[in-house]
Parts: sequence; structure tokens; C-alpha cells
Amino acid sequence: MATDPLMNLAERVRAAASEGHALELVGMASKRFYGETPRGTPWVLTREPELRGLRSYEPAERVVTVGAATPLAELEAVLAQHGQMLACEPPRFGGEGTVGGLIATGLAGPARAYAGGVRDSLLGLTLIDGQGQLLKFGGTVMKNVAGFDAARLMVGAMGTLGLIAEASFKLSPLPAASLTLRYDLPQQEDGLYAMQQAALQGFPLSASAWWSGQLLLRLSGAPEPLQAAARRLGGDALPPELAADFWAGLRHQTDEFFAGAVRALQAGSGISVWRLSLPATAPELAAPGEQLVEWGGALRWLVTPLKPAAVRDLAERVGGQATLYAALDKNCPVFTPAEGVQRQIRQRLKARFDPKGIFNPGRLGPD
Repeated sequence: MATDPLMNLAERVRAAASEGHALELVGMASKRFYGETPRGTPWVLTREPELRGLRSYEPAERVVTVGAATPLAELEAVLAQHGQMLACEPPRFGGEGTVGGLIATGLAGPARAYAGGVRDSLLGLTLIDGQGQLLKFGGTVMKNVAGFDAARLMVGAMGTLGLIAEASFKLSPLPAASLTLRYDLPQQEDGLYAMQQAALQGFPLSASAWWSGQLLLRLSGAPEPLQAAARRLGGDALPPELAADFWAGLRHQTDEFFAGAVRALQAGSGISVWRLSLPATAPELAAPGEQLVEWGGALRWLVTPLKPAAVRDLAERVGGQATLYAALDKNCPVFTPAEGVQRQIRQRLKARFDPKGIFNPGRLGPD
């Protein structure tokens, strides 16, 4: 009888658990800056051939199953050959990133608010838990929902619940055409209102962003409806190449807003970069520094000298939460600390999936 190649990895996990030996799960390390400081012996999963490559791909069914250490760029290149994509537009920092890192961080690109996030695309996954058990959740078709919620628990868990070995995703077709409209709106409040109105009126939005007095709306779909929508919305149409560069820069965080934030951090200017998840209708935050708005107002980036407590208070007042995305000195919790029922649920999940606490200890905060 053939032996599942993943069992060799499961045995290594069992050995680490028996010794109480903590492991830092590493893909391409492109998102290693995100979250609390990594701890444990680094285990570079891209060096494990059992975790790389396509397992199955059915373009007609729009379903792919892939090893979690497979580079995102490699997967997306294969999908593009068949006119398909991961709808959430996952970021690739420095051109790098893996499928497992996509799931572990849960980070998505400009299309998130309109096409769904990582959880919406994830059909199922195979996991090696902290006891070395090989667990399969979900399936490769939407109607197979057995354990689907368990798979979704891994999204954004920062690898603290197990080693993701394989994942299955539903896919979306690449848009037939895209059109980006630009507007001069010096006030952020006007940009927020325009984003929300465009969404409420049913225009085929696939991305939106406001920064430094400029609002950009991306429309995607068939060419003729896009032109009709553009006539109703007005604004200036960006040349296609310029538009593609802008959205790629926003997706992969290479555009001027993020480049400027990196320069300020490196200069030791005392600023921090915050990622704020807010209700889309929340008003502009009264905070010093630069702000960039995405996802129709639901995602706000803030580069500010404000103290962490003040930033979190601003977010909580409007019903949101703030994550410390980047700082020279992370002198506060990166993620909003879990409390009450949320904390109890997190502890129970950790006890169920990783009772010895060997996977990425403390990466989400105190275990």
C-alpha cells in the first residue's frame, strides 16, 4: 500500500511535539514582518517537495488543489493560461509568497470588497495538526461543505493551528475588460461618499481607492457595459497600462504610499503603519499623518506618529479594529487583544489543534 508522502512531515511534527520543540513555519518569508515576532526553530516549507505543486486542476469546474508551499506566482501563472484567477487578488510582496502564507495571513488585494476574500475562495484544506495527525477539511466542490468552517478557521490564524499542507480553491474568470476612472476629490469624506454611491447604484466595481485627493474606481466586466457605466460615472479614464500599474502597486504594496511609509520607518521618524478594518460608512478618522482608503471605505491605511492606544481608540469608536502593520519598535500588541468569549474560543481551538503549542507560538499574541 502506498504511503502518503505527507506522513513523513507528520512524523516530524510528532517528534517536535514529544520534545516540546517550537517550530516557526516559514514559506518564502515575504510576510514574516506581519504579526508578532516569530519564535521557534524555522522550518522552511518551500524546501519540502511534498508541499509543492499542483495536485489537481479542473479549469472547466474552476477548481484547483495545490500544495501549500507552492509559490503564488507559479500558481497564478498556470491559472492565467486558462483565463482564471484567485478572485481575492492576493499580494506578493517582493514578488514572493506561497499559498500557505496567503491562507495563514488572510491578506487580500484591491478586489477584496467586491469579489470576496480568502475565506470566500477556500473550499477545503489538508492540515497536519500539533499532534501529527493528518486532517482533511472541506472538499473540492462547493456542495461538499463537510468541515468547511474548520478550513476557514485557518485563514488569518498565522499558522498557529497547524501546518497547512494542501488547499483547494474555487476560481474566477479573468475579467474580459477593465476600466479605471479617476476623480479629483481633495476631501476624503467626498471620496468615501463617491465610493459608497457607486457601489449602491450597482456599477461593476472591482476596486476602489482614495489617497491624497485622488479617487480611483476600477470597473471590470464586458466592454460595452463598462463603457455605459463610465458615461454615467464621469471622471477621467486612465490609460490601461497606467491603471494596471497603479492597481498592481496597491495590491503588492509597491506604490508611492507604501514606499513612502517604508522610507519614513527607515528614517526613524517615529511613525507606525496601521491597517484598520472599519465599517465602510465610518467617517474620516481625525488622525495626523497619511491615510489611504480601500475597499469602499472598509480598509483604511494610516501612517501616523499617534500612540497605539490612541489609534485603537479611534478605530473602536467607529466599530472597527486596528492592527499594527509595521513599526521599527512593536511596543504594543500587533493585533487587537482577544477578550471574553473570543479569547476562550481561541484558547479552545489552540488546545484542540496544537495542545503542546509548537506551531508559531505567540504569533497572534499571547496563547
